Amino acid sequence: MTSSDFAYDLPKDLIAQTPLPERSDSRLLHVRSRDAGVEDLRFPAFASLLESGDLLVLNDTRVLPARLFGRKATGGKVEMLLERILEGHRARVQLRSSRAPGTGAKLHFEGGIEAVVAGRDGGFFILQFAAPVAELLERHGHMPLPPYIERAEAAADRERYQTVFARTPGAVAAPTAGLHFDRGQLNRLRAKGVDVATLTLHVGAGTFAPLREEQLQTGSLHAERVEVPARVCAAVAETHQRGGRVVAVGTTTVRALESAALRVDDGSGELAPWTGETTLFIRPGDRFRVVDAMLTNFHLPGSSLLMLVCAFAGTRTVLSAYEHAVRQRYRFFSYGDAMFCEYTQGAAHPG
Repeated sequence: MTSSDFAYDLPKDLIAQTPLPERSDSRLLHVRSRDAGVEDLRFPAFASLLESGDLLVLNDTRVLPARLFGRKATGGKVEMLLERILEGHRARVQLRSSRAPGTGAKLHFEGGIEAVVAGRDGGFFILQFAAPVAELLERHGHMPLPPYIERAEAAADRERYQTVFARTPGAVAAPTAGLHFDRGQLNRLRAKGVDVATLTLHVGAGTFAPLREEQLQTGSLHAERVEVPARVCAAVAETHQRGGRVVAVGTTTVRALESAALRVDDGSGELAPWTGETTLFIRPGDRFRVVDAMLTNFHLPGSSLLMLVCAFAGTRTVLSAYEHAVRQRYRFFSYGDAMFCEYTQGAAHPG
């Protein structure tokens, strides 16, 4: 299996650069499980695809304004992108500059923020700040728009690159399938009898990094912090007992639920409350224990996220649906349109 097995042709003008005027204005491609066909819908129709007794699981992570611009003590420009906040006013970050700063170097960021390079952690730098990192970023940071959005940050991104249910700060990228929901849509789902539960997976900057050969060989991805609380575990158990479906909003929610199920690892699909780090890499051939249906955005060619969706609904089915979406000029990636699909047991790898 290589990343090229999950390639597709995408015209650059289909990469969404801005959000639509309203969250629910997006389109929704329904991949039908009964015949592997597709149906073109608008996102408000999502409620018609769920039934009373289903459980909708959301990722409530909140994106930090995780990017800072500044200069080194030598005067050279430096750009910081947070990977993770650590204890003691420290942070693991990516740094972009003409020459990598050494341990002990002082960095001067906007807003009078100063940091010292405390060391390296693989490809990351450890920075020591004088105050809580989250507070500094909230006051002076910039929203970390993905690299394929080729424009400057706008004031509207502070609100539109967050879900309406974002609550727990810690992500450096949005769980983008959740961006389509407004409060009215969530209220209509609840009124229909759909239960709603939230967990947390803090999306890391590694989500945008190209897959490395070692990741394909080891079957392990970058680590992301997860919290699956007891109320979610109970809701999943109750849903399956009454014959309902667990519907995950986004690949991050799928990764969190399936990681938690692997902690039990008895094949039952049961969950126990869990907080920890997941490096789970879901690929075609893997079996899903918890999730029955998934709402997701359209993902980059050859990415681990696309592999997860192919594992879930079948590689040929998903790549065919992507070809349809390109022909119908759907909008792709973070600010793009959505796709809804159900789990296909035994979904095969191409060839």
